[in-house]
Amino acid sequence: MGETGGFPAGPGPAEDGAAGGPDGTAAGPWGAAAGPTGPPGGLDGVAGGPEGAAPPGGLLDLLGVAAVVLDARGRIVLWSPQAERLLGHSAAEALGRPAVRLLVAEDHLDAALTLFDRVMETGESWAGVFPIRLKGGGDRLLELRAMRLTDDLGDPYALGLASDRATLRAVERDLALSVRLVEQSPIGVAVLDNDLRYVTVNPALVALDGISAEGHTGRRAGEVLQSAEARNVERLMRQVLASGEPVLDREVVGRTPAHPDTDHAWSVSLYRLEGADGRVLGLAASVIDVTDRHRAAAQAEQARHRLAVVADASVRIGTTLDLERTARELAEVAVPELGDVAAVDVLDSVLDGRPHQVPSDGPATFRALAVVSAYPTVAVRAADPPGETARYAADRLVTRCVSTARPVIVARTGPEDLTAIARDRHAAGLLAEAGVHSYLAVPLIARGEVLGALDLKRARNPQPFGEDDTLLACELAARAAVSIDNARWYRRQHDIALTLQRSMLPEPPRGRPWLDVAARYQPAGAGSEVGGDWFDVIHLPGERTALVVGDVMGSGVNAATTMGRLRIATRTLTMLGLDPADVLARLDEITSGLDPYFATCVYAVHDARRGQCCTATAGHLPPAVVRADGTPRLLDLPAGAPLGAGGPAYRAVTVPLDPGDRLVLYTDGLVETRTDDIDDRLRLLLDLLRPADPSLEATCDRLLRTLRHPENHDDVALLIAAPS
Repeated sequence: MGETGGFPAGPGPAEDGAAGGPDGTAAGPWGAAAGPTGPPGGLDGVAGGPEGAAPPGGLLDLLGVAAVVLDARGRIVLWSPQAERLLGHSAAEALGRPAVRLLVAEDHLDAALTLFDRVMETGESWAGVFPIRLKGGGDRLLELRAMRLTDDLGDPYALGLASDRATLRAVERDLALSVRLVEQSPIGVAVLDNDLRYVTVNPALVALDGISAEGHTGRRAGEVLQSAEARNVERLMRQVLASGEPVLDREVVGRTPAHPDTDHAWSVSLYRLEGADGRVLGLAASVIDVTDRHRAAAQAEQARHRLAVVADASVRIGTTLDLERTARELAEVAVPELGDVAAVDVLDSVLDGRPHQVPSDGPATFRALAVVSAYPTVAVRAADPPGETARYAADRLVTRCVSTARPVIVARTGPEDLTAIARDRHAAGLLAEAGVHSYLAVPLIARGEVLGALDLKRARNPQPFGEDDTLLACELAARAAVSIDNARWYRRQHDIALTLQRSMLPEPPRGRPWLDVAARYQPAGAGSEVGGDWFDVIHLPGERTALVVGDVMGSGVNAATTMGRLRIATRTLTMLGLDPADVLARLDEITSGLDPYFATCVYAVHDARRGQCCTATAGHLPPAVVRADGTPRLLDLPAGAPLGAGGPAYRAVTVPLDPGDRLVLYTDGLVETRTDDIDDRLRLLLDLLRPADPSLEATCDRLLRTLRHPENHDDVALLIAAPS
């Protein structure tokens, strides 16, 4: 060829990978040896014709295959858009120019000319890797296919097809990886067409179904799976095809022709297959045999549910220290989870604090705490009403339960069993009428002591009590028994503290001709410990009266004991005729040695002859004064530290207190709440004092009724005095 051609004539020297083959191969400038059928590692031509036209965005577009046609002189006569995108030259820049001058670096000119001559002279196709120069400079390794073409006039042309080598290798790797993964995966994999017929399956799926690959091909999933679930599988497949949203880890149970008598479970995931252009190609399914897992899950489902019940019981049982409420919480958890009717009964001796060992041959006396049913039934009438006691002989099943400290179960009850369950024949008849057919009693054991029993019956629930039911009932009973034991000990301590406190409080105060008094003590609400509030009225010579209201910080027996000590000390100091400020100072010294060692107190001395009241406070809320005209106000007293804090000296204030006036002393339990501002509550107190009641007793009752909540967690002492 002449020098004006694209490829100068004459063979060029072969270049090895080090000199001109950047891919590292040593067989030539293309990275592989040229040959009629293509080099090893290159892409051979694919025999056969196309099955149909593919829209843009297919595999060829993904590879970005560029097409270039050279005439016999090596000039570019055709330049595809893909060539422009791949190499950077536009068609206007490339057409008509010698290919080697435009696309080949100086180092590779001879190799390029040799290749062109071989293709044009022999007609042999060539495939390999060749470095092509880009528009902006630098070389790029391209996977190249070169072949000779002849037009209708017999003129020869050279066709070059090129693709980015890295892109092509990535596609090859992905394809090889996909094939190997599918073939060697232990997970069953299937590809289905848009009609949901199997196109191909891997060996793992063949093993799972027990059907050959040929047995799958062309069939639907519903023809392979022999169960009603197969219709749901095909519905899911159509859904995935339509929406493109995959279905993951969906469990399917069915039978295959290979195993027609055995249920199997599979975990199925479905994915829509799409081309690079978004065209729907079909569906891929992955299948894992989870039969063992399915069976284990079915067996464990009940156990998991029971654990949830136990967890729920931990939250719902023992929310308060109220004995009856705790027992009812246990019964409500047990119904309907375990029984249709549940009863909680405690040994009467347990509540009285007496020894409660039940001999195996002796009767037992129970006190009913709670009865709960899942629905209205006469079986409730057969149970002992809450609060009542009942004596059960040794032959009764509940007595056997507490005497042996072991569960008693009757899976199927007969007439004789109902007699052993009920307290008498009439109750046994009610159980029979209710349809009770199964019975279970488990002991309530806390800290090694039997407290009572949880009694369960089934009527509408057709299943008899079994071992699993017994284990769950025992677990619930064990958790509840601790709460019940705490509640009964709290009740005993509460009763002791309340008795102690009431014993230390004065008798209802009696007034004098010159002073009317009324007082109230109200303990904390249910579930709260007894506090240390107190009041006292101490008559002194000379028509004088000491009025005291105090509050020991803390609760329980210790607080009640400290309150009693302070009350005695206050009475003793009062008899010495000390000023109110001096009395508080001495009480402060005494309190610092007590436990609890903090208290608040307001101390006032009314002098009827002078018509005045001298008052001092130790960290206490201010007293209220209601004048004869009905105007209430809080006394402005110097702040004093609580008793036991060792603060600065206390100071007393003297105010007039004439006939018709009222002095109101109270503890914080009367006005304080957990949600309201204390100033708002004090204003409410003054508002309630404004309309004068006909008697001091009526005022006490109205204040407690209006300001106190039934479940208040603090006790209250209230004292009202009015000069006559």
